[in-house]
This record gives sequence, structure tokens and C-alpha cells, in this order.
Amino acid sequence: MHMLMTTFHRTEYSYQHAVSLGPHRLMLRPRETRDLRLVSHEIELEPAADVAWSQDVAGNAIASATFRSQTDRLTIVSRSQLELTAPLWPVFPIAASAIQYPFLYSGDDWTDLGALTQPQYLDDGGRFSRWVEGFVFQRPTDTLSLLKDISNGISSQIVYEVREDEGTQSPLATLGRGQGSCRDFAVLLAEAARRLGLGARLVSGYLFDPENDLVGSAGTGSTHAWVEIFIPGAGWITFDPTNRSVGSKNLIPVAVARDIRLAVPVAGSFTGGSDALIRMRVEVSVTSS
Repeated sequence: MHMLMTTFHRTEYSYQHAVSLGPHRLMLRPRETRDLRLVSHEIELEPAADVAWSQDVAGNAIASATFRSQTDRLTIVSRSQLELTAPLWPVFPIAASAIQYPFLYSGDDWTDLGALTQPQYLDDGGRFSRWVEGFVFQRPTDTLSLLKDISNGISSQIVYEVREDEGTQSPLATLGRGQGSCRDFAVLLAEAARRLGLGARLVSGYLFDPENDLVGSAGTGSTHAWVEIFIPGAGWITFDPTNRSVGSKNLIPVAVARDIRLAVPVAGSFTGGSDALIRMRVEVSVTSS
């Protein structure tokens, strides 16, 4: 698949009165990968701000905005042009040593993956571990098939819900409620992979949906969350449990992180009273150019 696309992401905050804006941390620049080339990207801020660019420990592009004046409205607009070449039916060159699970990472891979292999949530009573083990019918078993089964099992067992409030449920909370957002689905899969001793990272970005038939989309595009799991030979393999897909054909990554809380698009503060914020509105579109 070869496609030129344009992303538009607008975040607007409205306040009851003029407030002083603290520094804001923006993660809005798409990540280039072997399947995605960034042609251009720009951020527009109102009111005006001084912007400094850096990279975090995961290689994400971070824009730090320092505002010059008080305001009763903050508008952040991110636009990008992209070239997506992800195959519709990807083939993963998994190393012979990792075709069957369980397998061992090399010493260097194990060291570098570090915290990405460590579960992030408590598992009181081992309930979550038992849920994960329910997908392992035998040892050894095919690695890729196992991960697909878990990813598909999440969307089979958990009902998707649109949840506008911030934050993410714990894996046990998602299993207990039987409902979750794309963020919750992603956290559940990443934690399952880590319980199996695999390296996994959370990804936030955009879902491209020209046919408007994918779960979690709104119109032609929306913000989205998914998972990448490291398998020797193939490297980071993309899994979107919300849509039962493998590969990145409909996905535009912006940030990767150990914890989904570290990949929020906009983070900042203001001074002016706890009730000053009236409304936050987000508008996203992804269109073919």
C-alpha cells in the first residue's frame, strides 16, 4: 500500500477568564518508521509561544511551549503530511530461535528491552496471569499465533466503549468491567505480553479509516492507541487489539512509551482558579492527499 496522507489535530481549551499558562509538553509530531515517511509537520499555537524541540528517552519528538501572555483560550493545531507504505498483508521474518514460544531473548536484547519486559500492574491473587495462561494451549507453541490469539481474544471478551475522560483502566479493572477504550485494550495486551516475558510498548497516534468502518474511529480519522511487541528477527510487530489487526496499514504512530500516561498528546498547566477551565475540545482528521 502506498498512500499520501494529511493529518489535522486541533485541541482547544476555553477558560472563564484570562489565565496564565504554564509550560506545555506537546507530543504531536508523527514518528518516522520503515513504513511511514514524514514529509512535513507544523504546530500553530494561539496565543503565541516560544517552542523548543527535543527527544525523550524513547526517541519521541517533544515540543516544549512557553507562553508569553495571559489568555482565555488556548488553541493547539498540528498538521502533517505523510507517506505510508505499509503492506496490507505483512510477512514477519521472525528469527528461527523465536518462532516458537517460549524463547529467550539474547543478552543484549534483554538488557536493552529492560522495563518494557516488566509487568506494570499488580496481579493480586494471580487472576491476570491465569487469564493470560488460558491462551497458551501448549508449550512450545507458535509465537505469532499466540500473540494474535491474545489480541483477538481481547476484542472478543471486552466490549469497546468510547470514554472521553482521561486515564486508563488497569488490566484487572478492564477484565472485571468487560468494557474498555482503545487505551484499555492496548494496556491489556501490553501487560499480557509482559506476563509472558516479552518486550512490549504502548503506542499512541492516529487511526486512518477512509471507509469509516473500523472500531474506535470517528469519520476518516481519530486518535488511537495500540501495541508493539518485540520479536527477534522481525523487530517491533504492531498489534491493534481494538480492530484485531496485525501490521501498521491503518496506523500513524506519534509516540511510543512504557506507560500510556507518558504518551499523552498535550500536557500542561494554568494558573487562574481550579474552576477556570470551561471546556476542552479535540478535533482530528486523517485524509488521503
